[in-house]
Amino acid sequence: MKMKKSFTIMLATLMACTLTLSACGGNKDNSASNGGSGSAEKPVELIWYTIGAPQKDTDLVLAEVNKYTKEKINATVKMKMIDYGDYSQKMQVMAASGEPMDILFTSSWAFDYVQNARKGAFTPIDDLLTKQGKGITETLDPAFLEGSKVDGKNYGVPANKELPALEVWRFNKELVDKYKLDISGVKSLESAEPLLKTIKENEPNVTPFAINKDYVPLMPFDYLIEKMPMAVKLDTTDYKVLNMLETPELKASLATMHKYYKAGYVSPEAATTTSTDDLIKTGKWLTDRASTQPLADNQWSASYGYPVVSTPAGDSIVFNWSVMGSMQAISANSKNPEKAMEFLNLLNTDKYLRNLLDSGIEKVHYEKVGDNMMKNLAESKNYDIPTFSIGNVLLTYLNEGDPENKWDEFKTFNDAGKNAPLLGFNFDTSKITNEVAAVMNVKEEFWSSLMTGTVDPDVYLPKAMEKFKAAGLDKIMVEAQTQVDAWVASKK
Repeated sequence: MKMKKSFTIMLATLMACTLTLSACGGNKDNSASNGGSGSAEKPVELIWYTIGAPQKDTDLVLAEVNKYTKEKINATVKMKMIDYGDYSQKMQVMAASGEPMDILFTSSWAFDYVQNARKGAFTPIDDLLTKQGKGITETLDPAFLEGSKVDGKNYGVPANKELPALEVWRFNKELVDKYKLDISGVKSLESAEPLLKTIKENEPNVTPFAINKDYVPLMPFDYLIEKMPMAVKLDTTDYKVLNMLETPELKASLATMHKYYKAGYVSPEAATTTSTDDLIKTGKWLTDRASTQPLADNQWSASYGYPVVSTPAGDSIVFNWSVMGSMQAISANSKNPEKAMEFLNLLNTDKYLRNLLDSGIEKVHYEKVGDNMMKNLAESKNYDIPTFSIGNVLLTYLNEGDPENKWDEFKTFNDAGKNAPLLGFNFDTSKITNEVAAVMNVKEEFWSSLMTGTVDPDVYLPKAMEKFKAAGLDKIMVEAQTQVDAWVASKK
């Protein structure tokens, strides 16, 4: 399996956000034809920027891609990949300078979608979807396009992947079996204590609860800005914006985390640890929390080399950030927005093109082992781009060993998600930029130590609240409430 492509699991563990499993190659499917080789017009060359480490065989694959797209829509593409760590900064500079580009990757976590839509970096695509993107609108769950609107308009095409976010408690099955632990009873942070205690008493070299500095207790809130202490309740009816630091739910969770910290259930360095990847690879952990998707346990087990099992920690919820986790936008600088949408439509509806871009050339980078299944060949190391980043994942071929109903399970998973109360709302911080910056500075001072249980919340939570208010949190909340109220009224 192309484990480097398993972005959703990695991101969910780091960020509380969810994307997708890997998949690959296929046969030609001419059902999405939008043009033809008979056109006398000169082919349009589209410049496409996307995220991921540049690959050795990109030009080889693009040559095959362009033969196909020239025939289908009289267009070719020039794909330029920028590695993860550099993507946001480089794209920000190029977009601001007017660098020629047509299609670009954007998301809630890289080259910020909402922020750049409001800056005018992207072309509004509602009309383009109606005319050149009908296949996209027929394929995507409506929640993707509804949840990715910015001020009532669509500026990007979300990848068709897992839609809701569902948190689970993950467990090292070897330890679960060894001590006959019942994970079915673990529904909340507090209910995990007997299992953590067992491991602490019997396995001194094992970390019972694996967390890092980004950990936040699972709360029944929909945040206006991710990991900022301002939210509405998931079951809200009045859409009141709350300071989560003042809620009984958070205070109870912080008390539990501090109890676990003192008991040695979490690492003493949790508040400064940037990643638990190395710990997970050693197998010296009992449980952590992550976002899931269909067949995630199988993928985690294959990745770590030992069995991992999980049980739900919360409900399946469609948030703005889960919808915007992977998107393709059309640049405001594009001279060919209609042709760019034709290409995106083809990419998201044509199985052959989608798998060619995903996994390379059949019998060079992979081989088919069934009508809907493939396995990588040795040359695949020269062409391994992130599956999640380039469109409709449900078109990709299965990896060897995947169940035949894999994509049916994704559809069932997506259908089960409930919409978060703020789905479709995007907070405009332009009037309070100074206050937001000041609050973020306070967050850096207190957040990790409080959330990981490293400090006593009875002592440090009041200090944090005082500094948050001094930084302008109350002013931000007033502005947020005004915008939320207007948004709710507009929906009625």
